[in-house]
Amino acid sequence: MGNSASAAVQGTVKYSERLYLPWWSWPLPMLGAALIGAEINTSYTAIPFWVPYVVLLPLMAIFLVTMGRSRVRVTGGDEPELWVGDAHLPLRYVGEVEIIDRERKRKALGPEGDPASYSMHRGWVGPVLRIGLTDPSDPTPYWLFSTRKPQVVAALLRDEG
Repeated sequence: MGNSASAAVQGTVKYSERLYLPWWSWPLPMLGAALIGAEINTSYTAIPFWVPYVVLLPLMAIFLVTMGRSRVRVTGGDEPELWVGDAHLPLRYVGEVEIIDRERKRKALGPEGDPASYSMHRGWVGPVLRIGLTDPSDPTPYWLFSTRKPQVVAALLRDEG
């Protein structure tokens, strides 16, 4: 596993995606923060009416932005690597690549899953990729991670791996 995601810029980036939260996921949490602000307004009349909104709405926006900071990258160069979040895997250790659709994702993450696997799941992204590892010294049996374009990532991993 790598020390930082900045090391990904050593090679050329062949694929990169940010697993951001879609715009339609924002209104309900922001409304919830506004309602909590209104509740605080009615309960604590000693503070100015605008303080709960100025605090809670930006905090919710920061929370929603940080939920979507995860990245999936495939880099090229001398040592091609797969980056999922801050974790990275040299492509020479990539084994079987399996695309798991939205319908099978629940089973892959639950009853069929291995607790020793590396997982980065984002519920708002439908498909996931399961990548078997061929490194005998790595106790992790496979990586399971969300991606919006599993066919593209799988093709890159199969070509380079």
